[in-house]
Amino acid sequence: MQEAKWGSRASFVLASIGSAIGLGNVWRFPYIAYKYGGGAFLVAYIIVLILIGIPMLLLEFSIGYKFKGSAPHSLFRVGQESTKKVNFEWLGWFAVLVGFGIVTYYSVIMGWSFDYLFYSIKTAWGTNTSEFFFNKVLGLTDGVFNLGKISWPVVAGLFVSWVWIVLSIWKGAKTVGKVVYVTVTMPWLLLLIFVIRGITLPGALQGINYYLSPVWKELLQPELWHAAISQVFFSLTVGFGVMIAYASFLPEKQDIVNNAILIALADAATAFVAGFAVFSTLGYYASLQGTTVSEVMKSGPELAFVTYPTIINHLPLAPVFGVLFFLMLLTLAIDSAFSLVEATVASLMDKYGTPRERTNISVAIVAFLIGIFYTTGAGLYWLDIVDHFMNHFGLFTVAFLESIVIGWIYGAEKMRNYANSISDRSIGKWWNISVKYVVPISSLLIFISVFVERTKSSYGGYPRLAEFLGGWFLLSLFMVISIVLSRKGMNK
Repeated sequence: MQEAKWGSRASFVLASIGSAIGLGNVWRFPYIAYKYGGGAFLVAYIIVLILIGIPMLLLEFSIGYKFKGSAPHSLFRVGQESTKKVNFEWLGWFAVLVGFGIVTYYSVIMGWSFDYLFYSIKTAWGTNTSEFFFNKVLGLTDGVFNLGKISWPVVAGLFVSWVWIVLSIWKGAKTVGKVVYVTVTMPWLLLLIFVIRGITLPGALQGINYYLSPVWKELLQPELWHAAISQVFFSLTVGFGVMIAYASFLPEKQDIVNNAILIALADAATAFVAGFAVFSTLGYYASLQGTTVSEVMKSGPELAFVTYPTIINHLPLAPVFGVLFFLMLLTLAIDSAFSLVEATVASLMDKYGTPRERTNISVAIVAFLIGIFYTTGAGLYWLDIVDHFMNHFGLFTVAFLESIVIGWIYGAEKMRNYANSISDRSIGKWWNISVKYVVPISSLLIFISVFVERTKSSYGGYPRLAEFLGGWFLLSLFMVISIVLSRKGMNK
């Protein structure tokens, strides 16, 4: 077991909030809220956060805090303390590998952000920001199997990203606990600057209306609830082994119930506020173009690296706002990135007893080398495919299985009593219902619905072979590796 502990409750809370708050809060949450009924989606999101998000976060905190180890270690212990003595270490490894798969391309997006931080100084993207991003930065090819050339500026940004990630977790919780005071508070301050600047721009109200105007009939659509559950799971970083590892670093006598509620609400509040920054600015851009917000609304990389640079071009002191924007993206991304790496490092240390520094560097080198694949001309296509499968199949598989293991095999009531025994605030039997029924049923339904979609058509219109390699094959490989790693059981 690792000896490092959080220096204070604030360090743990900030690290967990930092892991939860990421790029998705800025470029995914606002877009999904707009797409699925504005205010109606916000209502659904809060309901899902209470009924599913907080229970899952508390479940993972309880596992990590009680069994004092990484996800594989803790889930192995869960199985040993159940009546059937089942080895669930493989589930921990699968969760960690899904998170590791994500960080291999998440770090590439950080690499883009580092490059754009440099480009911002002279707004080097010019007036045709789409041409600059897709052709000059990415060298995007015409198909998923046409890899094209490696973008060496992106590789350089990727390398800097990994140096930053490794330094952030160099001494585990001890280092992370210091880093998060900067990397969590800074994006909040920068986000506040963009909110204030955004709402003072001409046309901002048009964008905010698009963001918040409720379309209540959307609450009757299964797609809205699917989107809300997906956003809550991904945003809170549950199902990746991160929160189990982070909770294992807590010293004795910690209130995990209040911590879980605080972290979940902070994440939701950040996503909600980010919507004002995004949509007020899009309202301004739409007014400049003489069109509607729906015409200029984008999500994901296109919003951050095409639409926003275009908007920045029209702002006074454009280079300043460019630097601040991409600095905000980097500080949002870094905590999520190093939390996923820390989950992997902690698991390997628990399993093999390897020194932290050597493990940090080894994991970083492997992830960096894999990441180079995403810097090719077809990298964006593969990133899109892998991201879809990691989040819609890998994540929900873990959530479903964790809830089954704790709810039905280990015992939801047993875990609830433990959480209540160490916390100032108690949770009622509704938590048992959530873990035993709501989480597994909703996870299974989403898994099935997306699976049915994929049987009808390939994701994004990509060739079936590409979908297989970047999705089904990769997830199957992770499962095989997880089972192999867990065959001998935990050494500690």
